[in-house]
Amino acid sequence: MDDTEVAVVAVESVGEDAIAIDFETPEGFDAQPGQFVKVALDGVEEARFYTISSPDVAGTFEITVGIDPEGEVGPELADLAAGDTVTVSGPYGDAYYEGEDRVLVLAGGPGVGPAIGIAERALDEGGEAAIVYRDAAPIHDDRLTELNERGASVAVVAPSSPLASSVEPELTDDTQVFVYGFADFLDDATAAVEAAGGDPEDAKVENFG
Repeated sequence: MDDTEVAVVAVESVGEDAIAIDFETPEGFDAQPGQFVKVALDGVEEARFYTISSPDVAGTFEITVGIDPEGEVGPELADLAAGDTVTVSGPYGDAYYEGEDRVLVLAGGPGVGPAIGIAERALDEGGEAAIVYRDAAPIHDDRLTELNERGASVAVVAPSSPLASSVEPELTDDTQVFVYGFADFLDDATAAVEAAGGDPEDAKVENFG
């Protein structure tokens, strides 16, 4: 989808310096959890890319935004309200959910957005899901709790905690691994997958920079 004006449906705080924004889904927009969109605001020179954090895009779709108070885009997004509009294009990316029966998502920081979207979608389709999420200030606590109550395995670990002990019990031969986060986390996550007996080359990986 080329640049398209979309309306804000809701803006919700999901933790410390983090919001989730729901947008109306424009006609012809088709995306899967794990893909990302470019978001631009009138009067703001820079655009930003945000990964979809809803399980589908039927009617509305969601992105999760970490807010840097000194940033150019995040605070402007946090000031949006229902009825405001932004310009969106996409989706982009090839590390997304494709109907796999069993998923394990390793998420660092803002990677929890696609993690919850993928896990919810997998459960909605009768599959199994596990999340290993590393963050100093975890967000989306309500949805992580709900996923756990629905039968997903959810491990939230501190920044200094190793990942392998949480990855190993969730990794089976038929598990599709996803990894979302910044470069340092990706290195730790792929090393944990290898230590647990998996092949990092088989993982779907998105580097946030």
